[in-house]
Amino acid sequence: MALASQALHDAQLDLWQTTFAYVKSMALKSAIDLGIAETIQHHGGGANLSQIATRAMVPPAKIPCLSRLMRVLTATGVFSTQQAGIAICGEELLYTLTPMSRLLVGSRNQVPFSTLVLQPSAFSSLLELGGWLRRELPQPCLFQLGNGHTLWELADSDPAFSALFNDAMSSDTELIMDVVVNELGEALFHGVDSLIDVAGGHGAAAHAILKAFPHLKCSVLDLGHVVSDAPKDTGVHYIAGNMFETVPPASMIFLKSVLHDWGHEECVKILKNCKEAIPPRDQGGKVVILDIVVGAGQSGKKSREMQVVFDLFLMSINGAERDENQWKKIFFEAGFRDYKITPVLGVRSIIEVYP
Repeated sequence: MALASQALHDAQLDLWQTTFAYVKSMALKSAIDLGIAETIQHHGGGANLSQIATRAMVPPAKIPCLSRLMRVLTATGVFSTQQAGIAICGEELLYTLTPMSRLLVGSRNQVPFSTLVLQPSAFSSLLELGGWLRRELPQPCLFQLGNGHTLWELADSDPAFSALFNDAMSSDTELIMDVVVNELGEALFHGVDSLIDVAGGHGAAAHAILKAFPHLKCSVLDLGHVVSDAPKDTGVHYIAGNMFETVPPASMIFLKSVLHDWGHEECVKILKNCKEAIPPRDQGGKVVILDIVVGAGQSGKKSREMQVVFDLFLMSINGAERDENQWKKIFFEAGFRDYKITPVLGVRSIIEVYP
């Protein structure tokens, strides 16, 4: 009876862990809004509750509530704690950064990306998932159903959202491109003399590649309103255009976190345009995709779970993460003959696609 009872409680705990997962997300959002990681860094890597409250402008009456927030953030691994001297009512408890929260500070922090995902316009769309699944095709995507606009329409019409979106993509790109150019660059860019970063936003990927390989001619293709705000005089050439219409010629086309935003037919169309832009394989032509391949990479539960969770998140904008067979079908329909998957970027992979 005791074993059966324990199994029941364990099942309830698992259910609660998933049910209350959004509370962890909102605690993280609050930490970002209050600048808690920056405060800890400002105080030399360890800050007590009063220091956090002062810098975050939390009034004295709310400090007990702040303490409860910090308790959640430490229990979930965002921050850690250590004692400094003799604890007096918890005042000498110092909050410190963990590997996770170190990603919230510094020049390549991930705050813009987390802020974008934790925007009400992003997560509230999924509240309608059950009802949306009952709708017949065609129907608005979840994001449009919840916001009245598609993600791309909102980015076109709302400068603040567009800036947040581009900052989020840039922050993620700057982090991951360190690995790409430093650990994989020699093999990946060997023999390449020109590169087009398709839908490359403000050029974070192109800048990283150009810095590591200054002989390359690096260009970014994106919509006019995006490239008009891009940094100038960086050595990267910006081209206003639409990847669904045409892609300028280059020996390599680079697509980071682009194709997962689109459905199967759109991906085939984009890749057909990419294929027309590159030379044959024996002349060095290829398309390089940086994206998730579901089932590839690290085999741990966290990695596998993140791949499919990200896929469900992207379903809200009619996007998708794909397994190898789904990628393969797209490549061959677009006219490519071969590909190679290198799962070396955590939950993501590098895919080289050859004409």
